[in-house]
Order: sequence, then C-alpha cells, then structure tokens
Amino acid sequence: MTAYSLLDLVPVVEGGSVPQALANAADLARHAESLGFNRYWVAEHHGMAGIASAATAVVIAHVGAATNTIRVGAGGIMLPNHAPLQIAEQFGTLDALFPGRIDLGLGRAPGSDQRVAQAIRRTLDSDPNAFPNDVVELQSYFADDGRTGIVATPGAGANVDLWILGSSTFGAQVAAIVGLPYAFASHFAPDALDQALAIYRRDFRPSAQLDKPYAMAGFNVFAADTDAEAEFLASSQQQAFVALRTGNPGKMKPPVEGYRDSLPPQHAAILDHVLQCSAVGAPAKVAAGIAAFVERTGVDEVMLTSSVFDHEARKKSLTVAAGAMQELRVAA
Repeated sequence: MTAYSLLDLVPVVEGGSVPQALANAADLARHAESLGFNRYWVAEHHGMAGIASAATAVVIAHVGAATNTIRVGAGGIMLPNHAPLQIAEQFGTLDALFPGRIDLGLGRAPGSDQRVAQAIRRTLDSDPNAFPNDVVELQSYFADDGRTGIVATPGAGANVDLWILGSSTFGAQVAAIVGLPYAFASHFAPDALDQALAIYRRDFRPSAQLDKPYAMAGFNVFAADTDAEAEFLASSQQQAFVALRTGNPGKMKPPVEGYRDSLPPQHAAILDHVLQCSAVGAPAKVAAGIAAFVERTGVDEVMLTSSVFDHEARKKSLTVAAGAMQELRVAA
C-alpha cells in the first residue's frame, strides 16, 4: 500500500508574519496527523522572505510538541551547510524529545543563493565526494561505532531514520550505495524522476537501516470543490515559482483569477515544466491525478505538498488528497 506524507515549506504569506506561519505549521501538522498522513517534513531554506523554516530543527521541535503520533522531520537538511556532528546533536536531541518519530532527510543543495550560502558556510566545498563522506560520518555518530573518535551527545544511539534527497541521479546513486530510503523532488524538478528511481532500485545495497529499496516522490495537490476554484488556489504557488525563477522571490501572494493565462509564453512554459507532477481540480480529478502518478512511479510513498495562500483552504486541499490516497490503499 502506498503511504502518503506532507512537505510544508512553512510559507509566510503577503500581509502575514513568521509567528503566524509557524502557528499554521503546527495546526497543519495536527490536521495531517488526523488525516492519517505518515510524516510531516519541513525543508531548510535560507534568505527567503516567504519561507519560515530556516532553523529547521527548531521548527521540527515546535511541530513535534504540537502532535502525538505523526513522524516529523526534515525534507531536508542541506548537509553541506553544517558539520555532521552538529546535525547528529540536533537530531539526537529531537529523538530524545520525540522518540521513534524523527526523520532526517539529507540534501546537498545550498537551499539558498550563492551569496547566502557563503554567509552560512564561509567556505564552499566543490569536492563531489564531500556529501557522501558527510553522510557516512553522520551515520557513524548515530551508530556510535567509534570510527570518528567522538561521541555525539545527544546523538549516539539515536533512533533517527535517515533519508537521501535528490532532484537528479546523483542522490539516487548515493542512496543506493549507502542503503538508505530515497526521496525525489519531483514536485519542482521532475526531469530525472524516472531515471533516478530506476538507478536507485537497480543499484540498491541493503544496510542496517533498510533491507530493500524504499522510494518516495513529491507531488503537488491543489484541490477544491470545483476545478475552477482549485485553479484559482494554485495561482499563489504559480506566482511563487515564476518569481523564484525570474530572481524575484518574496512572500506568498494571494491567488489571482486567470493568472496562468495572463503570463507571457516563456513564463507559462516555466510553470508547465516545473509543475508537471501536480493535480489541480475537484476531488475526482485530483484522485485520478494521484493514482496516475503512483501507477507511473511505483513509489512506496507520495510526499504531497499543497502551497495555498489561505490556511483553511490548504487544509481542505489536503483533506481531499488524503481521501484520494485512502481510496488507493483500499483498492490495493
């Protein structure tokens, strides 16, 4: 049966604030928990006025305290921004607070532009082996196997589920080699989805954490009572993508009627490309879109994302998506 989870970028909307965004995150996680979502993830982004999850471990603690059973974690931590020991300590602390509920997805992108990345890291490592080596070092801290000569406190012996994230085939190769579950960012970078999944499944090596491949892929959902209303809600995310790709990111804007049709051809093409893995519409249309995506990819889990300006409309969109996933599970 295909599991379903939620990725939340903790959006700061136009006219809103960071405290409001964080309160919404806790409420959304509680809602997801009530709907049977498997996990709730936030992602590390920096220097972006419209995303409030930069201090990712702190946000996870906030959400963990607001929920009871749903897994909470990072989708992900951009590991090159951090010393592996610090991440082991942070997520070891989270595991101590919320035992058996913590996920740690690891990515190698900066989660920012080069200027902000420089401010975070001070030095930028171009060694292609740096990320895999950092993953292995982090695993060593959690395993407390003595290979580093350092005991992470907290961290040593923590029960944290590690994931490798990716939007290209590189992450698939790393996940396969180290024997970890793999999550592909098809909700905004769909190009290499099928190839990456094939490489991961073909080359997977069993590990202490995982005995067979386990793959997840991102999928956008904008659901409402009618197709027209869903298209209207989706325009906030569409505006955000166009703003990001044209170098003008900011807070999430309210929806606009007919936004997609108002764009010049090059901007419309950007949207058509990055949002390929999406379902926009009334419940039946969304259910069909999710089912087709699961059939195409064969993933073990779908990471749903639904960036909607209005908080209550967003919760409703996720309710529809959860209903569609539950129907799939019953059919399976």
